[in-house]
Amino acid sequence: MLSLKVHHIGYLVKKTEPAIRVLQALGYEICGAVVRDEIRLADICFLQKDGYRIELIAPYSETSVVYGLLKKYKNCPYHICYETQDFDSDYQTLREEGFLPVDTLTPAPALDGCEVVFMTHASLGMIELIRPR
Repeated sequence: MLSLKVHHIGYLVKKTEPAIRVLQALGYEICGAVVRDEIRLADICFLQKDGYRIELIAPYSETSVVYGLLKKYKNCPYHICYETQDFDSDYQTLREEGFLPVDTLTPAPALDGCEVVFMTHASLGMIELIRPR
């Protein structure tokens, strides 16, 4: 059985500052500074409201892994991120359920360097899985 807990919803945006202002107007509070992720070539910021956490992701380079998604979909949510207590077991179960990794485990500077992997499913789309320290 999977031990997944929702950590955040990833929201792709053109620029973080205007998106932060809109979310603040909706009652969200910033959970730290905007982090420049040199691996994904994106600026990332977390905001929270009523126990829900949103991650804003704004590519700053056309070579960012999410730049093409932004061009295609514009500003939009595009993944749900899950925490797990048993990464290896949950990762294997997700693979057996048809989730395919789209990258390898890499550090996420906005998550204090915890490693993450993105996976996709033909019937669902993209998820992110955090490997605990």
